[in-house]
Amino acid sequence: MEFPIITFLLLMIVATSAETLPPQLYWKFVLPNSPMPKAITKMLPNSPMPKAITNLLLPGVDLGVRKGYDDGGASEVNTIELSNPLFYHHDESMADVNSEELPAPFHYNDAASETQSHGKPSGTVFFLETDLLHGTTSSLKFSKTFSENEAKFLPRDIANSIPFSSNKLEYILNKLNIKKGSKGARMVQNTISVCEVENIKGEKKLCVTSLESMIDFIISKLGRNVVALSTEGNKENEFQHYQIISQGVKKLGEENKVVVCHKMNYPYAVFYCHETDKTKVYSAPLKGADGSRVKAIAVCHTDTSKWDPNHFAFQVLNVKPGTVPICHLLPRDNNVAWISN
Repeated sequence: MEFPIITFLLLMIVATSAETLPPQLYWKFVLPNSPMPKAITKMLPNSPMPKAITNLLLPGVDLGVRKGYDDGGASEVNTIELSNPLFYHHDESMADVNSEELPAPFHYNDAASETQSHGKPSGTVFFLETDLLHGTTSSLKFSKTFSENEAKFLPRDIANSIPFSSNKLEYILNKLNIKKGSKGARMVQNTISVCEVENIKGEKKLCVTSLESMIDFIISKLGRNVVALSTEGNKENEFQHYQIISQGVKKLGEENKVVVCHKMNYPYAVFYCHETDKTKVYSAPLKGADGSRVKAIAVCHTDTSKWDPNHFAFQVLNVKPGTVPICHLLPRDNNVAWISN
């Protein structure tokens, strides 16, 4: 009986050691055969963050995470207004940067707003699966990042020590040194509210506050043999026409074995990760009007019957819920699709 006990103790030591590893090493430890995409590597902390750890122990002291969440600057307003990862702003004019209200997240069970309903159909990232397979031209914008949100991951022990709940909003704002009543405060509240929305039928979601937590969620849904994918381009581009090169479109992974993670607006990296039934993932090469190339990741939902009938995708594509698969491209940098390998 000694051998099993020793083995158990060794496994416990290894597991405990893994829990204390830096985020990038934790990835390598539990996902040794899964390359880390650029969307993740650019959000790794630049250092072990000893100052952040010290600051975290003092309420109201700057944590050293992303700045600029108080009122008073145009860049701060633009960052918040044009950065919702669950809604794809196909035209910047659709977002009022002077608005006092933050845009609502784009959920499957949300109807299109009055402003969204009058958006230009040629500029949406939503399209039909048949368009993907046969090639089509759409007006898309692939900037360095849709949200310009460069917030980085916190190590799990730090992230776990900060509450992430609407019941603790005042404490969170104080901890992150964000002025109560500011746009930054409303952004924090909005993000937490999104994460607390009830799942639609067939959806399993979790807002992860660290890279380690994201990895654990992925493993719980897909196992360890996984691949992380993100949209990549060879340069930063303005809003323009892109054509899907249908000959290069390739289906990736197993159908219905997909988890997509969207980066949220928050002072440090928080991702909305969700697994939905009946989902496909494709790699889709795009060619821009200026000759630029984008290696895009497309996610197709084959069952939209549970979506809100007034969802913007139905309006822009002129289809009804549950009739045809609806696809969308993942914006660059801040979104990751996970598939079983």
